[in-house]
Amino acid sequence: EGDVPGLTGDGTKENPYSIEAAQQKQDGTIAWVQGYIVGTVENYEDPSGSAKFAAPFTAKNNLLIAASATETNVKNCVCVQLSSGTELYSKLNLAENATNLGHILAIQGSLEKFYGFPGVKSTTAATLDGKDVGGSGETDPDNPLGLDDSNPVNSFSATFDDAVNNNDYLLANWYNVAVAGTHGKTTTTSMLSHITLEANLDPTILVGGDVDAIHGNYKIGESEYFVTEACEYKASFLKFYPYIGIILNIDADHLDYYRDINHIEDTFKKFSDLIPADGYLVGCAEDHRVMEVLNYAKCKTMSYGFDKGDVTAGNISFNNKGCATFTVFHNGKELFDVTLNTTGKHNILNALATICTSLILEIPNEAIINGLAACKGAHKRFEYKGEFNGATIIDDYAHHPVEIAATLNTAKLIPHNKVYCVFQPHTYTRTKTLFDEFTTCFKDCDELILMDIYAAREKDTGLVSSDELGDAIRAKGFNCINLHSHEDVTNYLKDKIKKDDLVLTVGAGDVVKVGELLLNS
Repeated sequence: EGDVPGLTGDGTKENPYSIEAAQQKQDGTIAWVQGYIVGTVENYEDPSGSAKFAAPFTAKNNLLIAASATETNVKNCVCVQLSSGTELYSKLNLAENATNLGHILAIQGSLEKFYGFPGVKSTTAATLDGKDVGGSGETDPDNPLGLDDSNPVNSFSATFDDAVNNNDYLLANWYNVAVAGTHGKTTTTSMLSHITLEANLDPTILVGGDVDAIHGNYKIGESEYFVTEACEYKASFLKFYPYIGIILNIDADHLDYYRDINHIEDTFKKFSDLIPADGYLVGCAEDHRVMEVLNYAKCKTMSYGFDKGDVTAGNISFNNKGCATFTVFHNGKELFDVTLNTTGKHNILNALATICTSLILEIPNEAIINGLAACKGAHKRFEYKGEFNGATIIDDYAHHPVEIAATLNTAKLIPHNKVYCVFQPHTYTRTKTLFDEFTTCFKDCDELILMDIYAAREKDTGLVSSDELGDAIRAKGFNCINLHSHEDVTNYLKDKIKKDDLVLTVGAGDVVKVGELLLNS
């Protein structure tokens, strides 16, 4: 309102409209405001050739604001959807055939940064719809709306009035949960997804594996609940602003990015700093590094463990599928019994993390019990694939020594004859930096078949090989053989495996093909 420097003009990129004028011009004309596209835009192509949108807006004050966009990589992109009933079709895949977009605008595609107006450290004195966005009155020509590059937000849901009246990031006002930790993120996110679905909370869900209950790895909900996996690789989880953060464990991994375990722990502390003071950090009391982060955290905390922490598990037993039944205690008080549909002792801890979160969100006990009972985990997490010659074939994503040990320990809970583990190391960096740990984590299998290293994002530097790892494992007295192709492994196992054996294909690459070849032979 009034004369604000840089916010008047004739609607060209060089001389943009005021925001008020842009809102009033609802005839399909392109209106630039400070270099950002605003208003009704149909079949629009950015003059710079970098962005394409088809966005018919129906309400007077609806805005689409974007900058520096490409079809494959969206940078510094701001999308604000003001009211329901509006359709947005974007070739950038921010939303596909979506309606009632008061919610998530960033689900698919490679999205580096996604911003909301609240909380920005604006260098521009600007108003939107008559509401002050903040700023000093000095316009930065490279950042005319004063977006704060240091505080990206991955996705958000709010009305426009919420956005301009609230002086915080939009995600921080959701009941959003970010599940972090070196191991177990996907399974834990899957468990929490089942619980919130069972409680009829209609959450938005983003998970790092396919979950049958949502027919894939994401679900767009219509509520304020948001459940997401938050990966620490390259510190990417620092782009989340959770109300509840979960840290399952902290181990040395991704040492192609992190200097050492202390660097990793410090980054998890930064993750805790993103949680508001009235939010929660949930962490495993069995992990001393996680406890250091909980003690550091400036928000509320809740811990869990087998017999340590605020929420604990007692009276633990396992069925013949390796699934646990246990009693949940909160501060020593018995709450309820739970039976899991996911295998392994480690999944008791994952379940306790989701129970802590559910208690914070005041989810009814019945929804917790039924949600965990319904959760079979995500695909590639101790996933039953079929049987060959009476032997059971299971595929698992484990690619870190701690994960491999947990997977083989889970196999011990299932009645079996012999355990054959087919392992495909994942990345040269991980194999080299955790070489010693890899030589000792296979002690619970009867025979290890070691495949070549799966390069993934890396190139072979010649500094480490699967053959070297095999030699080191054999030197410690373990039964290990190196084979180089899926066909070689399949042919080898055909003549070896017998009724009641377990064949585990283990790794984050394409080792699963071995089991598929066996089952199809």
